[in-house]
Amino acid sequence: MASGAIRRFQERVLGPSRTGISSSTSEIWLLGVCYKISDGESSEEADSGHVLTAFGQDFSSLILMTYRRGFEPIGDTAYTSDVNWGCMLRSSQMLFAQALLFQRLGRSWRKKESEPPEEEYLGILELFGDSEASAFSIHNLILAGESYGLAAGSWVGPYAVCRSWESLVRKKREETDVKNKSFSMAVHIVSGSEDGERGGAPILCIEDVTKSCVEFSEGETEWTPILLLVPLVLGLDKVNPRYLPSLIATFTFPQSLGILGGKPGASTYIVGVQEDKGFYLDPHDVQQVVTVNKENRDVDTSSYHCNTPRYVPLESLDPSLALGFYCPDKADFDDFCIRATKLAGESNGAPLFTVTQSHRRNDCGIAESSSIVTSTEFSGEEEHEDDWQLL
Repeated sequence: MASGAIRRFQERVLGPSRTGISSSTSEIWLLGVCYKISDGESSEEADSGHVLTAFGQDFSSLILMTYRRGFEPIGDTAYTSDVNWGCMLRSSQMLFAQALLFQRLGRSWRKKESEPPEEEYLGILELFGDSEASAFSIHNLILAGESYGLAAGSWVGPYAVCRSWESLVRKKREETDVKNKSFSMAVHIVSGSEDGERGGAPILCIEDVTKSCVEFSEGETEWTPILLLVPLVLGLDKVNPRYLPSLIATFTFPQSLGILGGKPGASTYIVGVQEDKGFYLDPHDVQQVVTVNKENRDVDTSSYHCNTPRYVPLESLDPSLALGFYCPDKADFDDFCIRATKLAGESNGAPLFTVTQSHRRNDCGIAESSSIVTSTEFSGEEEHEDDWQLL
């Protein structure tokens, strides 16, 4: 299918493409960084406005992954392109690539057009190349996620792709020694209660996160950098409006890696918010495969970046989505837990997820959580529990 036809199909699903920044003076949050726009700066003055220029540099430095064509066949299939079905896989690649970018080059890193790209930056892109030789290609992601329904030519949801990444990272960890890992952080999925049978908000258990770090380091340390993934279903046909304030607030967390979400069958990577709009990177553009090697600093990486912000009304998102957070150290994770606990307490009984120190069992042997949040802060939780679906 031609790129123009793909775009027309995408607009039927996501709605007409809305680009640029509105004339609103409301602040913009982009993966934990705030851009405050004064009354004198608007989208028409973006070239001269310092804040909007800084926002544009930040946005265009984020890594973009899109449909590709012309790569080697996936497994024993005939697929040499992921057009029409790979958008969720590409969205998830963006989130993981961004986590690596933050870890290796820092949140303040910006792509400089006038200078040769850094070897570390090229090394990150190389990991996501479109062949089995690249650790985090869609080829290897599909192979690792077969038990979760991943297959070439098939669309999958956020929960399945999160679990598939967990499996892929574990597989790559087992293939290499600790010091030479291609993905140098643990992955922890926050999903449901301990026994997996009860509804309600997912529970982030600090003891479980610590266990993930210990397992990742193979017992060498109690803490490693960690990527937290929180798959959610926040309604039936669309996101319940009660959850929108909390979703927006997650972008103010310094640990924010955005949202995997979009419309049914059309995933995007949402990286920022302004009022009720979500800025996103769009994987639906079709591009020819590019081979990136960190030894070749002359390679053209322009297809891995986007200079034009697009946005979508957050109220139109599919309720099935996933949040991402990156914590480089224990102090940062502790800060994340404090912010997440405060957000849950201010959610009016509709928390995205809750935080607990440990799991314990009552006299009947039923798993319970020892929460670090007071019960009074969740006085309305049971009343709204029916809006949740089990993942």
